[in-house]
Amino acid sequence: MQHLAIFGGTFDPIHWGHLLIAEAALQQIPIEKVIWVPSLNPPHKKASAFRHRLAMLQLATQDNPAFTVSSVEKNRSGVSYAINTLTDLSVCFPNTHWYWIVGLDTFQTLPRWYRGQELAPMCDWLIAPRLVGGENIAQSELICKQVKQQLKKQSNTIHWHLLHIPLVGVSSSLIRKLYRVGKSIRYLVPEDVRSYIADHKLYSEDSE
Repeated sequence: MQHLAIFGGTFDPIHWGHLLIAEAALQQIPIEKVIWVPSLNPPHKKASAFRHRLAMLQLATQDNPAFTVSSVEKNRSGVSYAINTLTDLSVCFPNTHWYWIVGLDTFQTLPRWYRGQELAPMCDWLIAPRLVGGENIAQSELICKQVKQQLKKQSNTIHWHLLHIPLVGVSSSLIRKLYRVGKSIRYLVPEDVRSYIADHKLYSEDSE
């Protein structure tokens, strides 16, 4: 049985924080590959054109053989839900033990996800802590345990692992904001991604 991790999100754009998280998962958990899955129609936010986000992911991950980018969402109709993504990837990669990489703030909302109670036991959860309100590792673990207890009340089991990563205070929304007002995003995203954003005039008033 192979061990694969899904890293889903809007990636608008992908940045060094995302890459650090994926690399930490590879180093700390016995997984063979990280499958990056950009959402086509995320349920709670608007995003740039799928083709741009997919292209930036491919540029950012091309030099790591343990990273692969999936376009499984490309032809999805309606909202992109995690359980549908996992179901579709399970067809492409049978006989797989699945992991799902997610940020702590997103993991907190898992009990409220579409079919979240059903999804929770279908994979192991790899959680990236964040510096939000001075959170530390102990607080992050407490939050994860609270989520587990919420799910347990509904007779669902869940396995989670807290990743140990450098806490980098960078986000896609910050990058978009900086770029929109003409500030530098060098060293926040891979250089190929920065060039792509400039070439396609993303995150500016005259973006494609």
